[in-house]
Amino acid sequence: MIEVKDLHKKYGDVIALEKVSLSVQKGELFGLIGPDGAGKTTLMRILMSLLLPDTGSAIMNGLDVVADYKKVRLITGYMPGRFSLYPDLTVEENLKFFATVFGTTIEENYYLIKDIYQQIEPFKTRRAGKLSGGMKQKLALSCALIHKPEILILDEPTTGVDAVSRKEFWEMLKRLKDMGITILVSTPYMDEASLCDRIALIQQGRLMSVATPLKMTNSFPEDLWAVRTRKIYDTSKLLELIPSMLSVNSFGQVLHLVTKKGMHTAKSIIQFLSAQGEVEISVEASTATIEDVFILLMNHHKQNQ
Repeated sequence: MIEVKDLHKKYGDVIALEKVSLSVQKGELFGLIGPDGAGKTTLMRILMSLLLPDTGSAIMNGLDVVADYKKVRLITGYMPGRFSLYPDLTVEENLKFFATVFGTTIEENYYLIKDIYQQIEPFKTRRAGKLSGGMKQKLALSCALIHKPEILILDEPTTGVDAVSRKEFWEMLKRLKDMGITILVSTPYMDEASLCDRIALIQQGRLMSVATPLKMTNSFPEDLWAVRTRKIYDTSKLLELIPSMLSVNSFGQVLHLVTKKGMHTAKSIIQFLSAQGEVEISVEASTATIEDVFILLMNHHKQNQ
């Protein structure tokens, strides 16, 4: 459904995308995971024919995004990272406008947006610019769906909205996927990665890994330890002195320590910390999260630069 091959894009001396290749299957919910500046928006704007790549190609359902850009725009729905609807038009007026642009009506494709639009319909006479973040998000998704697209491109759709709205939004995406719509969504939130069928981790314009979330976490190649202590900062500095230490990062009130495979046990780590005067410490083996995977791959990338 989406085929990207060796996409390369530069802004002056800054490489936004470096030989990016990936594929998204029909009916798949695919996540593009990475921090701000990783290249997510550039990739999505190229797919939407809003930017031209320097080299490489991108195909959307058999259509080249450069040569067939008009047809590409007819089969895709797009939510940019920033709210881009008309703030002075009402909710209903925005939806009618986008339906008219694509030669359809709200009534014809209402079944697609019903679950979403019903939540904001009581506010249909309110100007879009006066909506809350969650309501703006639902309106933007409704406008992106009203012409019944085959592919949905969503650029960080949950950034800046509350936790409840984030949860509701992902539930909506699951329902759209069940309708057969192919979805490519980007997010900087690592916890949202597990909600996708497959994900690609991207940093500084490079894809670091592409797999299912479960395969990615299960294939974590090193030992991961959860260290609990009252002195998070002091303990983290001591953990950096452990031989074969690869990284140590704070996850709330827990430190995640990564060491080379088979080099340490929980007991040996406690003994090391105790010898440095640390007390009331617990160390146990832990299961990797997507964030752990991302940090490890990012460190490898830095070492190989």
